[in-house]
Amino acid sequence: MIKRIVFTSLVVAISLFTSGNLNAQANSNLSIYKMARFLQLVSTEYVDTLNTDKLVEDAIVDFLNKLDPHSVYISKEDVKAMNEPLEGNFEGIGVEFNIMNDTLMVVNPVPGGPSERVGIIAGDRIIVVDGKPIAGVGIKNSDVFKMLRGDRGTKVLVSILRRGSSKPLDFTIIRDRIPIYSLDASYMIDDRIGYIKLNRFSLTTEREFLDALDTLRRLKMQDLVLDLRGNGGGYLNAAVALADHFLHAGKLIVYTEGRNNPRTDFYSTSAGVFKTGRLVILVDEGSASASEIVAGAVQDWDRGIIIGRRSFGKGLVQNQMPLPDGSMIRLTVARYHTPTGRVIQKPYGMGEFEDYSKDFSNRLKKGELYSSDSISLPDSLKYSTLIKKKTVYGGGGIMPDFFVPIDTSFYSPYYGKLIRKGVLNQFVLKYVDGNRKQIKKSYPTFEKYNQNFTITDKAMNEFIEFAVKQGVETDQEGLKLSEDEIKIQLKALLAQNIFSTNYYFQVINQKNNALIQAVEVLRNWNKYNHLVVE
Repeated sequence: MIKRIVFTSLVVAISLFTSGNLNAQANSNLSIYKMARFLQLVSTEYVDTLNTDKLVEDAIVDFLNKLDPHSVYISKEDVKAMNEPLEGNFEGIGVEFNIMNDTLMVVNPVPGGPSERVGIIAGDRIIVVDGKPIAGVGIKNSDVFKMLRGDRGTKVLVSILRRGSSKPLDFTIIRDRIPIYSLDASYMIDDRIGYIKLNRFSLTTEREFLDALDTLRRLKMQDLVLDLRGNGGGYLNAAVALADHFLHAGKLIVYTEGRNNPRTDFYSTSAGVFKTGRLVILVDEGSASASEIVAGAVQDWDRGIIIGRRSFGKGLVQNQMPLPDGSMIRLTVARYHTPTGRVIQKPYGMGEFEDYSKDFSNRLKKGELYSSDSISLPDSLKYSTLIKKKTVYGGGGIMPDFFVPIDTSFYSPYYGKLIRKGVLNQFVLKYVDGNRKQIKKSYPTFEKYNQNFTITDKAMNEFIEFAVKQGVETDQEGLKLSEDEIKIQLKALLAQNIFSTNYYFQVINQKNNALIQAVEVLRNWNKYNHLVVE
């Protein structure tokens, strides 16, 4: 009976996996029967006991690996964790945390979240959860998620150590829905230029963008820099909704097309709120999928100026298809095309993904990240924008209108070791833990902090000594080359810990070449407005 149930489940799984092709291929029924019969024979006749579930999972993974780089199998355990960032929330106690010296330390409670409501503050060390000691036992991030996340309305009891308190403090926290923000930062660069940075395209992205835009407009914003660097994408509908706010009604934003998926067009509506302002979009090799849809639509309609480096080139449409045990496959069903017809997806060979996975290092080797002259594209990939008839390129990713090389002027092997070992973040946690009150007293607002705070020689020496303890020996030549970058990184990370992530970007962006170029373009718009439709 058990074998029959297993076999039936396998047949259902195979049928779900291949049903889209049953009518398209004459021999599909035979192939399905052949695979089902094979699985039946193995599960009923093989000499030894088998873990059939694992064999089937391995077979599905291997099958998908022979298709394209983005069709994947997702186990039932990973489904929820995968969806949380795109759904825009999870359920838990609401703290940003880090593990320092084998102890769970609260970096910041989520504003308005359940931990903040009961009085948890930054710097608190959680040492006991539901009666179980967790300090000094080698706790990992995955352990923290299992203990502190849970269904909304359930309780978790924690004991914390707090500076200034001689005894542990006990708290009862009621878990709640915790937002995951897709907007990293929004602020005014000057009296007319606003800046918004998005890290993903989720169900909440459009609302977050509109709220930020509304705030910036109340501050008299007229021009916008939209930063999509490092944004790996997300939901198609979120990308379409965002692009809609930049284009006049009736403009094609993107279309999808696949072998068994007829062409589907997505058009802009009259609901957009930023259809005429000056617009610059920043992209780089980490901008993918939904980011490329937005940048491609804006570029093809000559609506704004794209600055940075060629984007990732992920233009395959995946549908998530459930399997009987709660797992799912994310299967590629179509391709994205920009309004001019450009294919966003970069080339790949079926089942040959080694070069594809090494794309970033290959771009480095070719010099593409340092010079636009190193990018060689055939004339067959040339397209013309829809109004200004500027030349743009297909063949994978979005080529910017203005190229900004990757900045490695500060890089040294010493700096590389600091980054790989996470020394900067660890030092900032330690420094903030010992100096939080003094920093807040001296710099009660970010404006005062940004204008007046500097990394002193004393603090820098403490950092160098801390790095040695973390296994990074001092390299005077490397330190000389990288010191300015280390200092601005430390200042930005301190701002993030003392204030919020928004302020990290306000500090770090001050020396960002792509953003500097964007500001130069907007401040001298008369030199560049021939590139766009106003």
